[in-house]
Amino acid sequence: MTAIVIRPALPADAPACIDLRGRTRQNAVPAERLAALGITAQSWSAQIASGRLPGHVALLAGEMVGYCFGDADSGEIVVLALLPDYEARGLGRTLLQKVIDELRAAHGHGRLFLGCSSDPASRSHDFYRHLGWRPTGEIDKYGDELLELLPPN
Repeated sequence: MTAIVIRPALPADAPACIDLRGRTRQNAVPAERLAALGITAQSWSAQIASGRLPGHVALLAGEMVGYCFGDADSGEIVVLALLPDYEARGLGRTLLQKVIDELRAAHGHGRLFLGCSSDPASRSHDFYRHLGWRPTGEIDKYGDELLELLPPN
């Protein structure tokens, strides 16, 4: 059986990231909507190349099955996305931890944050809370609840 390979994201991964984002189970965002937000393969690729958007991708037989990216400047976890067949296998947790570790070690962030659905029926709601993320009481511009992860004591 072929193993899933996790590696740092490369600028050339951006088109596959855009495609995968539209194929997630919950909160799928098609390429057209991303483009309306100013997120294109070219802009994503440029941010990866500049180091402003560090991330990791998961590949199975060369096909992208998941990824996670963070913002090097702010400490925000920008996106975690998996194809539905790869949910509930620990892959999301692994990708997220790699980006957490990078934002802390390479970019000096203690406190990290992300936007998450406040709907308990959403998979992300319990996923992040189970991993220690806590609500801040704030809502972001997309209507998502902001969660934070403080540095370990």
